[in-house]
Amino acid sequence: MAEQTVATAGAPKARVRKNDTVMVIKGRERGKTGKVLRVIPRSGRLVIERLNLVKRHQKARGPASASGIVEKEAPLQLANVMVMCERCNAPVRIGIKTAADGTKERICRRCGESLGND
Repeated sequence: MAEQTVATAGAPKARVRKNDTVMVIKGRERGKTGKVLRVIPRSGRLVIERLNLVKRHQKARGPASASGIVEKEAPLQLANVMVMCERCNAPVRIGIKTAADGTKERICRRCGESLGND
């Protein structure tokens, strides 16, 4: 039996990618949209630009950086967001379509439009 770490045991497959536009469907930021800055597939989380902001107390590290209270984006669960389709202008589920030559592309389940493979 193969060992699994706690972080990867229940992590959903990350079909969301960096620079995708997503809408938050659960939690404090519900209904807001933003651009994905970073995806952390190991823990099933992602960071969205200017959403889920938290305040952190920062200690000065040398003369260049000042101390103070810093606002930064905290990760959200992948399950709490949906990708926005540009054509539908709505949050959609993602499908995978395999071409004849074996390449895969992400598609919108609502309209069938390609979501890009950036």
